Amino acid sequence: MTTNAELFERARRVIPGGVNSPVRAFRSVGGTPYFVARAEGARVWDVEGTEYLDLVQSYGAIIAGHAHPKVIEAVRAAAGHGTSYGAPTEREVLLAEAVAERVPSCEKVRMVSSGTEATMTALRLARGATGRSKVVKFAGNYHGHGDALLAESGSGVAHLEGQGHQGVPGSAGVPPTAVAETLVEPYNVVPRLDADVACVIVEPVAANMGLVAPQPGFLEGLRTECDRVGALLVFDEVITGFRVARGGAQERFGVRPDLSCFGKVIGGGLNVGAFGGRADLMDQLAPLGPVYQAGTLSGNPLATAAGLAALSLLDTEAYAALEATATRLADGLRSAITGAGLTVCTPRVGPLVGLFVGAEAPTDFEGARRTDEAAYAELFHALLRRGVALAPGGYEILFPGLAHHDGVVDAIVERAAEAAAEVVGRR
Repeated sequence: MTTNAELFERARRVIPGGVNSPVRAFRSVGGTPYFVARAEGARVWDVEGTEYLDLVQSYGAIIAGHAHPKVIEAVRAAAGHGTSYGAPTEREVLLAEAVAERVPSCEKVRMVSSGTEATMTALRLARGATGRSKVVKFAGNYHGHGDALLAESGSGVAHLEGQGHQGVPGSAGVPPTAVAETLVEPYNVVPRLDADVACVIVEPVAANMGLVAPQPGFLEGLRTECDRVGALLVFDEVITGFRVARGGAQERFGVRPDLSCFGKVIGGGLNVGAFGGRADLMDQLAPLGPVYQAGTLSGNPLATAAGLAALSLLDTEAYAALEATATRLADGLRSAITGAGLTVCTPRVGPLVGLFVGAEAPTDFEGARRTDEAAYAELFHALLRRGVALAPGGYEILFPGLAHHDGVVDAIVERAAEAAAEVVGRR
């Protein structure tokens, strides 16, 4: 039998760091990553046969549970007709229509292959449409690994040495010129814009520095300030889109952006991204307009099949169930872990749940950095030994889904109490 340690050693010989996305290497929490062999519903099994109750759910790409029969059947049927054509398909049209119907601000939609592609192209479009060059983002918001947005990012980027500050690259290989016109502001504070700003890009619910909700008036203030100077407002809904509400965060908070970026849920677990907005803006994309974007695998027939199947499962009852499950999880974890003597905060926005070790829930990136990441790492491993998988980093969040029924949540909460008691007992 191949062990996780053996497979990790093999991986490190042929893959940088042994992983294809940095946070998976467990550098933030220490130890050896588990290698998943299969998954079903709320559970994953590693190559050693160990079962975990999974709160990672592919970082939010899975919402109905792993290997949902309807999604699997859609992919299987689509694969039988070919995996890629380099030509338009009907399902691309159907998925774009599904997005536009759910999100009224998206009069037109373009499919891409990742959230990073969606955000980087939205920025290009905003600059092309406005004729301006400056971009405003917020500290702790992660918008993928495009050069212009790798400054003061959350998620795994925050653990890199030499992380970016305003106008400073957050990664080696990103020249200073790439972020020279990226202005970084504190989250939950409405900045004063000037007439050189092309767009403001924001996670309407920050989910890459742990979970940080927008304060009342923040998103509304961004809309007003963008309107004042003629800048575009871009919502990065790669995480929140079709999860916090049928129409995403913009429906939940009642703020209409000019452009929106999506991923994760709309691919049903396959590689996908999309961005959309007003027709007059979207029509400035090639082949109609001067802003170029292309992708051989954009609108991939397997991804569109999986995405349509996943969206078809998300009705009014599904969103009510997601909210109830997340509430049960957030309240249960806070009570169990705090009751064992380890102080935590478990903020919740709709079906999204955060887990901070500390007395106060942060409202910005600086607050998130003051939480106890070392204690999070201890709690992470104590839970992992008890068969509960969280994301291996304190800046990630929990993704309960439709497969996390009450019995699963209660089992997680019970094990969390035991894990927290172990952490406290070692201190």
